[in-house]
Amino acid sequence: MSVREADNDDLADLISCPACDLVYTAPKVAMRQRAVCVRCHTVLIAPRRKAGKQLIALALTVLILIVAAVLFPFLSIGAGGMHHDASILQAAFVFEGGLSMLAVAVLFFIVVIPALRLLLLIYVLAPIIRDRPPAPLARPAFRLSEALVPWSMAEIFAIGCAVALVKLSDLADVVFGPAAWMFAVLVVLVVATDSLMCRYSIWASLDQ
Repeated sequence: MSVREADNDDLADLISCPACDLVYTAPKVAMRQRAVCVRCHTVLIAPRRKAGKQLIALALTVLILIVAAVLFPFLSIGAGGMHHDASILQAAFVFEGGLSMLAVAVLFFIVVIPALRLLLLIYVLAPIIRDRPPAPLARPAFRLSEALVPWSMAEIFAIGCAVALVKLSDLADVVFGPAAWMFAVLVVLVVATDSLMCRYSIWASLDQ
């Protein structure tokens, strides 16, 4: 369903499109229906039953995969009779000088920030799914979680690794380790989490 543009409505009833900033009066949206922006067709409201429990389950799964993907070998490289397994954590601390700062920054963007964002999401949603009052500082926590979205770069890292390893395969024997497949599943689950999340519904629950 489409939503109508706002006129002089109460500010509490207004919602803005995150893509084009057009302001609307928030409509009543039934479960499994969607309200979309008439200008850019971005989904504004998409409530689903038991979405909170599903989001927490996905977030916990992704957190487990993040820990495993950091510790297990990401890839195996063989060349000239030599063989080496490398994990993401080992790769982050193998460099020296300026490259070490870059490696740590990459680790921060692909591991620390995604994990922090998911922990904040679980903190916000856990009381809501049990029909309890929001946790202390839940609103700032959810706001921070949303602010971290552009800095969570697990998907970009996965694509970059795929491109780099295709080029590297001409120079050495490259085999994906268990962490690489975990990372691939992790990226899919992160995308599924973002697709499932109705931010309007979460904010509405925090206002109660």
